[in-house]
Amino acid sequence: MESYQVLEWGQPLQRVLGARPVPSGTEVLVKVRACGVCHSDIHIRDGAYDLGGGKSIQLGLIGIHLPLTMGHEIVGTVVGAGPDARVEIGAEGVVYPWIGCGACRHCLKGEELDCETPRSLGTRRPGGYGQYVLVPHPRYVLPLGNLDPLVAASAACSGLTAYSALKKLPATGPEETIVIIGAGGLGLAALGLVRHLHAGRIVVLDSNPDKLALAASQADAVLDISDPGSGAALRAFAGGGALGVVDFVGLPQTFEWSMAALRKGGTLVEVGLFGGGVLLSIPVLPMRNLRLLGSYVGSLREFTELLALLNRPEVKTVTVQGRPIAEINDIFEDIRLGRVAGRVMALF
Repeated sequence: MESYQVLEWGQPLQRVLGARPVPSGTEVLVKVRACGVCHSDIHIRDGAYDLGGGKSIQLGLIGIHLPLTMGHEIVGTVVGAGPDARVEIGAEGVVYPWIGCGACRHCLKGEELDCETPRSLGTRRPGGYGQYVLVPHPRYVLPLGNLDPLVAASAACSGLTAYSALKKLPATGPEETIVIIGAGGLGLAALGLVRHLHAGRIVVLDSNPDKLALAASQADAVLDISDPGSGAALRAFAGGGALGVVDFVGLPQTFEWSMAALRKGGTLVEVGLFGGGVLLSIPVLPMRNLRLLGSYVGSLREFTELLALLNRPEVKTVTVQGRPIAEINDIFEDIRLGRVAGRVMALF
């Protein structure tokens, strides 16, 4: 089979030909139709995440090794199964990739995201930048319903990440304000979902005017975060500050802006993985009664909820474009340079 692999950290992906996988036990073999290209894959290709202050996480030290077939937003067709897997051959499905070991206390409670020895597709196990992918169990291949397959694939990461982050915000009334930082694939996915989860007014921030123009039709206000007056403008709009901020960027500048934008009792949900670090005054948290939460993708239960929500005709989904898998390195460069609005699917 054909796959595109990281053979050396920081270098372009290489086309590799190999044998088609053979499922065993409860495994399911999915022929990949499309796989979303995520900004986090750029960090993974480079082999490290920036922690700020000259520190980094080297992926080789946390169980992610070469050669590596990335890709975790996977949609395709079931074409094979192990003897212990009960699944319909020929069924189309979207794959939940955030898979735990299945035996630890977290996994046994359905909290696979907290597993210390995960088997996530696209990092610990080969993912969707290959023609076929082995999925450990049929429960991780979910039906599409009426969803466009490419939209369903994007839901496995960008949609799920946005949905889980929004659920971590406190309940909001119509007089409250929620801020979404970043109008890329994640931010736009959140913008399509937020009004089905919260009643507050929605403000979107980005520095790219084209992305802000895309967000303007669904948001109550958009602001250029590079404008020195954006913080004051937000506080004026919100009557003092936002009840909730979701930062889908994760730079020191966006984190600091978010903290300043919160009203007393507010919540910041930090999602972005661009990297870096900040100095945080500890007394600010108790004195302003703030909550600071991290959010990483979402659970299998949340993914099931999200797919049901996305199957409702009134729910707006993120713009998805398909490009051949052979263009994968060009797609990476376009994402790195901020030239992509919405999500890109690599097509086989």
